[in-house]
Amino acid sequence: MVKTIPRFWKNPIEALLVITFLLIMFGVINVFSASFVVAGQQYHDSYFYVKRHLMVLVLGLIGLYVCAKLDYHRLKGRPLVYLMFGTLIVLLLVPHIGLDANGAKRWIRLGGINFQPSEVAKLTVVLLSAAYLGPKLDGKRAISLLSTPVFVSCALGFLVLKQPDMGTATVIVGLCLILYILAGIPHDQTIGLCVFFAALCLYLVYAATYRAERIAAWIDPWAYQQGIGYQAVQSQLAIGSGGLLGTGLGLGSSKFYYLPEAHTDFAFAVLSQEMGFVGAVLVLLLFTAIGAYGVRIALKAPDGFGMVLGMGLTLLVAGQAIANIAMVAGLIPVTGVPLPFISYGGTSLVVNLTAIGIMINIGRRGLGKQVSEDKSFPASPQKHRLKLIRR
Repeated sequence: MVKTIPRFWKNPIEALLVITFLLIMFGVINVFSASFVVAGQQYHDSYFYVKRHLMVLVLGLIGLYVCAKLDYHRLKGRPLVYLMFGTLIVLLLVPHIGLDANGAKRWIRLGGINFQPSEVAKLTVVLLSAAYLGPKLDGKRAISLLSTPVFVSCALGFLVLKQPDMGTATVIVGLCLILYILAGIPHDQTIGLCVFFAALCLYLVYAATYRAERIAAWIDPWAYQQGIGYQAVQSQLAIGSGGLLGTGLGLGSSKFYYLPEAHTDFAFAVLSQEMGFVGAVLVLLLFTAIGAYGVRIALKAPDGFGMVLGMGLTLLVAGQAIANIAMVAGLIPVTGVPLPFISYGGTSLVVNLTAIGIMINIGRRGLGKQVSEDKSFPASPQKHRLKLIRR
């Protein structure tokens, strides 16, 4: 008798939804634990940040639900044009009406909530790239880098770079270019693009003194621990002090003004200190699972648009998670990339939940197409098996 391997869920859609809600649960706990000290000092309300996080979470879940129900093909055409121009206009307005924080203007105040347009720009770039590359793949036509998505992503990246926010600008342009590479531009163009992008990043790093200092602090943070390397050092100390099982929820010391941005960009450091190696690995595995199931959903998409869109959204969520964790662990320089669902940040939370909703919709369409094709196939076990292998 052949034993079957047990499965936790019926399909990638269910897996994606369950994993997302697990990460949301981790996020709510971690936002409160990492922020109650600073919230109590600044606003005399230890629940200030977690209450705002929960309010925005409701908006994000509404976005997830709507996008899971709405046919993702309706995101093309006029809605995408409105989104593209709206994002460009808002980013142009940020230097004039944006909120000044730590020498940068990245947020706009909307109804008592800080809105970060650069987070929306990431989603815009993924949608634009998919709308261009998808039909090209379906028709097996040549792909050109001299196209609207590349130009728009560069324009959006430039506007974000001026805020200044090089990390987010790199993500915006990088998402577009990675999708072009995955879609199959010629190898010589891929090599040339990688060389050019690396040279441009190198130039931008040393074009500003603070960026060059940040690279130096990344290479040897302990030599700059009293200055620009302070965050990196405190982050690594927090991770290392967590041990196997952590200090316990709410008992970590890093949030007591040792680690700046403890509830935002460096939320993973607090999580690692309080939940230990076990908790940190669990969160890392959950994001890895989102990447794996996201790729499966993309590859099962019924058309090129859905496939590229699924890949782009997977990169948006799982890719940013890996980048943030690498940053907090000191593997890459400090950037302004948040940890999806875990870091405090309203716009990021809504955008990432919306991305999950679109991925679920792509998965539903792909699953529906597979079921209909299965029913239309002749009842021959050999042919059915061959079809599954081909897929």
